[in-house]
Amino acid sequence: MWPLAWLGIITLCLGTTRAVPAVKDTGKAEKPKADLALYGNLDLDNYHLMLDNYGEVLDLSSYEELYNYGDLAPKIEVGTLAPHPKDLMDLPDVGDRAETPKLQPGTTSSPIHPAPIPTQAHPSCLLCLCIGTSVYCDDANLEQVPPLPPDTTHLYARFNHIGAIRAGDFTGLKKLKRIDLSSNSISRVDSDAFRLLPSLQELILPQNQLRALPDLPHTITHLDARLNRIPSSGLQPQAFRNLKQLQFLHLSDNQLDHIPTPLPQSLRSLHLQNNNIQTMPEDTFCSSQAPGQIRRELEDIRLDGNPINLSLFPSAYFCLPRLPTGHFF
Repeated sequence: MWPLAWLGIITLCLGTTRAVPAVKDTGKAEKPKADLALYGNLDLDNYHLMLDNYGEVLDLSSYEELYNYGDLAPKIEVGTLAPHPKDLMDLPDVGDRAETPKLQPGTTSSPIHPAPIPTQAHPSCLLCLCIGTSVYCDDANLEQVPPLPPDTTHLYARFNHIGAIRAGDFTGLKKLKRIDLSSNSISRVDSDAFRLLPSLQELILPQNQLRALPDLPHTITHLDARLNRIPSSGLQPQAFRNLKQLQFLHLSDNQLDHIPTPLPQSLRSLHLQNNNIQTMPEDTFCSSQAPGQIRRELEDIRLDGNPINLSLFPSAYFCLPRLPTGHFF
């Protein structure tokens, strides 16, 4: 009887143990889901980390998912390959390539002529900036015009200390179209400094110390000598008569006491403001022998800043499309 009683008590204890699960207090906070992803389906609370199972616990297969670097700068391709020719016939023939010339020993039978200096290698291009056929020497502390490449078409040498223009400064520059020497200290220009330039169109000389104008080539279209010290005696008689292409003549802020006549028919703009002009002949702009003459091109005449009363010369403007700018009183 006693054995049966003990057997019943043991059975009752085993049933109670299965019905109530054991609670294990580890004292640790629950692992976040993101951390558990690293460990797969392992039950870490009941799993003992040992050297034999270390690789199973630290499963780094999903490591890249947790650290996504897609917001960083994208990859940059350094270069691309050249496209392959479709046919071997498209490939260049190696035999057609030019061979590198070999140096030949010098001989005394014929003189050796130096090769022409490229524009970019010209000595002046080390001091100035050479872009194409234009040379920029602005604010370079120059005291004279530097030697220029032979194919120069435009020269800008403003804001320097150039005091004189010599006859040989532009020798051989057959393509030179524009010379801008604004804001220098030029007080003297040789008579042939510009006259022998066959392509010169624009001569810009404002804000210097000129007291006379030199001879100009017949190709000139734009002459700007404002802000100098040029008196009427500094202009040669009929200085502009044969300049058949002259369109812009700007001599304001000088010391002129009369309008330089005759003026070419090609003239479009005449600026003589701020001089000492007090009178003008009646045929200054219009010929008295051609009453039907109309000078449609000459639309811009400025005589303001001169002590002249323009209303005293009404017959001087009959051929002009508009009256000069100045004082009418």
